[in-house]
Amino acid sequence: MPVPADAPSTQPPPSVIKDPSLAPSGHRKIQWVARHMPVVNAVTARLAEEGVLAGQRITICLHLEAKTAHWALRLQEAGAQVAVCGSNPLSTQDDVCAALAERGVAVYATHDCTPEEYKGYIHLAVAHNPTLLVDDGGDLVQVLHTDERDRLPYILGGSEETTTGVIRLRAMAAEGALAFPMMATNDARSKFLFDNRHGTGQSVWAAITAGTNLLVAGKVVVVAGYGWCGKGVAQRAQGLGARVIVCEVDPVRATEALMDGHQVMPALEAAALGDFFITTTGCKDVFHKDHFARMKDGAMLANAGHFDVEINIPDLAAMAVAQEDIRPNVREYRLADGRSLFLLAQGRLVNLAGGDGHPAEIMDMSFAVQSLALRHLALHHRDLKPGVHPIPPEVDGQVCMTRLEALGIGIDRLTPEQQAYLSSWRHI
Repeated sequence: MPVPADAPSTQPPPSVIKDPSLAPSGHRKIQWVARHMPVVNAVTARLAEEGVLAGQRITICLHLEAKTAHWALRLQEAGAQVAVCGSNPLSTQDDVCAALAERGVAVYATHDCTPEEYKGYIHLAVAHNPTLLVDDGGDLVQVLHTDERDRLPYILGGSEETTTGVIRLRAMAAEGALAFPMMATNDARSKFLFDNRHGTGQSVWAAITAGTNLLVAGKVVVVAGYGWCGKGVAQRAQGLGARVIVCEVDPVRATEALMDGHQVMPALEAAALGDFFITTTGCKDVFHKDHFARMKDGAMLANAGHFDVEINIPDLAAMAVAQEDIRPNVREYRLADGRSLFLLAQGRLVNLAGGDGHPAEIMDMSFAVQSLALRHLALHHRDLKPGVHPIPPEVDGQVCMTRLEALGIGIDRLTPEQQAYLSSWRHI
């Protein structure tokens, strides 16, 4: 699908990265994950053969680590011009950014940048004049609709990676503010069933255990939110030998947590019991001063939601008489009564700010869904109204079938007689 004829075509600004000399380390990381992402490799190879992305300008706002980098390079090989910026200051890996820039991708990101720099990088990325977008959390779309509105007419559409971003997009659509179609990649079955549950479950605990070097078995883990991410975190905690308490506002999810073998109670009650507290809600102020006042000495606080608002850090800082970084990504807040509470990864997305994020095999499927979402937008954007759109159901089947084939696994297929049986109501 050609780029709109009247779309502005300017050379994007030069990449802004920390240190070009870090590129060799980044290349090694990218080479490692490339071995474990056969689905992305197969899907993007098909897109290259079709030429569907040739000439498209894709701006990506995602966690800039090796899996994202490999995908960006594959999109580039499929004919797209690609610009990237980070969706979280602490998840950006400077060596990966250097490697991407060396390979011709426009990169605007540095690790631990200031809020002003973070937003500035998004502005630099959209100076690429995108025709297609990939967002993670909604910041890219928000900037385009506030500060960069002159670019909106040339955007065919985009795809959103995570729950928080889809929530923001639906709020925009409800107000009539969303100017182009956005695909809800997060809602695809092959995304939430695997990425949100298994990816988050494993990567959160990998980051927490690496960051603290503490035992999980025998501890009490409080998980706030029992969506797919919360389910994964709770399941892995249970598997590590912890007793899990779930805090929820949805009675159906609370009942599900109970039937999955977890305790369920309000957060204020759980506050006095937990050793680890993990937020997975997408909401703000999940744990605040009232909860901190009840927590045990030594309690660990971690956030697995997109933004750093789920744990009220200003409340924690106001209650502290002293703060100290005692390990990488572990900050101690000493309270006036002698207790210490420990915040992991500055309250940001712990699995990426304090680790490498989801396993490569998980992001392989998620980025394959994203690739096919971009294909759908490039081919069908004229038929899609501004708003939030589901991923076509056949995409899930394509992605998972490609994954199974890569593993050498076959599955059964319905016979014509079985298909006829399932499509008829006349049987007794």
